[in-house]
Amino acid sequence: MRGRRYVEAVTDASFTLAPGECLALVGESGCGKSVLASALLGLLPGNAETAGSARLADGLDLLAADERTLARTVRGRRIGLVPQSPAAHLTPVRTIRAQLEETVRELAGREDHRAAAEAAAERAAFPAGHLDRHPHELSGGLAQRAATALALVGDAPLLLADEPTTGLDRELVHRTVDELRAHTRGAGAGPGRALLVITHDLAAAERIADTVAVMYAGRIVELVPAKAFFGAPGPRHPYARGLLAALPERAFTPVPGAPPELGALPPGCAFAARCASADRTCRAERPELTEGVACHHA
Repeated sequence: MRGRRYVEAVTDASFTLAPGECLALVGESGCGKSVLASALLGLLPGNAETAGSARLADGLDLLAADERTLARTVRGRRIGLVPQSPAAHLTPVRTIRAQLEETVRELAGREDHRAAAEAAAERAAFPAGHLDRHPHELSGGLAQRAATALALVGDAPLLLADEPTTGLDRELVHRTVDELRAHTRGAGAGPGRALLVITHDLAAAERIADTVAVMYAGRIVELVPAKAFFGAPGPRHPYARGLLAALPERAFTPVPGAPPELGALPPGCAFAARCASADRTCRAERPELTEGVACHHA
């Protein structure tokens, strides 16, 4: 809710994520990616409202669960979170080691707190020499890796990673996404874990994802296997094609215009004003997600 009017930040978002799979949620800033993740964990502001359902494998509906259930049995234990702004989520008066060891005790119940904390830091490429530092002594990239280490401690069946590569150089981006990918595989012959990655980094998404979901103006407009999105036949929605074309290693052509305000969406396709193929139907009728794409001309 904004002021006295409601804004639909996310609408008609529907997908299934199985153990061992990674879904990359991509799109411009403000399209609703982080709102979707926050809704799953019950972390939206108090004036926000949700509808629909979001079910874990055991049937628990996250959108219907109360705060006690989410706090005691879901967050950290069944769903881990790498937050978008890690520095704001780290406790400023405690060292990274202390925060990792506390998380180990709380979530994993292990006795070897120190060794487990150091192992989690190593998995997230967080240097051991910085474990006894406080958050304010870390760069943005180190804070990001510390937050990733904390998310991995609980070994949750589902991990939500909101911009997990922010502030990292390309080598560390590769190492981080490779570790997150390894997290989905799990240990032994089990089914592995599910991973939802929210990212602007399409190169990272290509490296890690099994499926790509493209969001625009609060809706998923394309849901497609990653191999088909980044390879042949490529994305079908014109906005998704534009995202790829904007990459420096491709056409390096930005998508023209700007996304609409979520509180003032047009009656038809939200992308119509920026689309060279838009016609009268596009401007009048909102396309539904059908066979993986929401476009009248796909």
